[in-house]
Amino acid sequence: MSSGSFTPLIKLEHVISFSDAVFAFAITLMALSVDIPDLPTDLTQSELLDKLYELYPQFESYIISFAVIAIFWVSYHQVFNHIKGSHITMVYLNLLFLLLITLLSLSTSLIINYGTYQIPYFIYCSLVIMTSLLLALIWWYATKNKYLDKNLHPFFIKGVMANLMSIPIVFTISIFISFVNLNIAQYFWLVIIPLTIVIRRRYKH
Repeated sequence: MSSGSFTPLIKLEHVISFSDAVFAFAITLMALSVDIPDLPTDLTQSELLDKLYELYPQFESYIISFAVIAIFWVSYHQVFNHIKGSHITMVYLNLLFLLLITLLSLSTSLIINYGTYQIPYFIYCSLVIMTSLLLALIWWYATKNKYLDKNLHPFFIKGVMANLMSIPIVFTISIFISFVNLNIAQYFWLVIIPLTIVIRRRYKH
């Protein structure tokens, strides 16, 4: 009996289905981190609006974090939809990636509750950077070992890598900006949107 028979075989569709479930769990966990207080029922309409406005920073952090998770979900499928076959190393790298996704979701509560402090912001950005770099590593590993669809255009392969690497670059810059202004640093993430458009046009084939 060959030693290869001891290597676990997991179908690619099962890997992707499990990953989608983890993404869904991570987003649900983020939603639960928003602390909605029990409000008295005798409030006037203006008082109720004031109380709801106090929740604005929490919802703002949730929406931004939701957008980050959504970007990772789109990028994840952009990667794994072009991987052919099941490879155990890719499965383990995928599990590590999902671990970081759940940690990213948990760290959202730090941003929501302590958004005015730099340390939670640094932790969150560091997790984003590690998560995006790991997904880029998965794409590089699949490219190196020829696990990708043979019909993929070389420009597309390079474009996906450039798109994946844009995320850690933007978040690294935002960490430096946070030393000057934390609010500007949080909105600097929006640079990812036009940057993605530029990359798609640059690597269009």
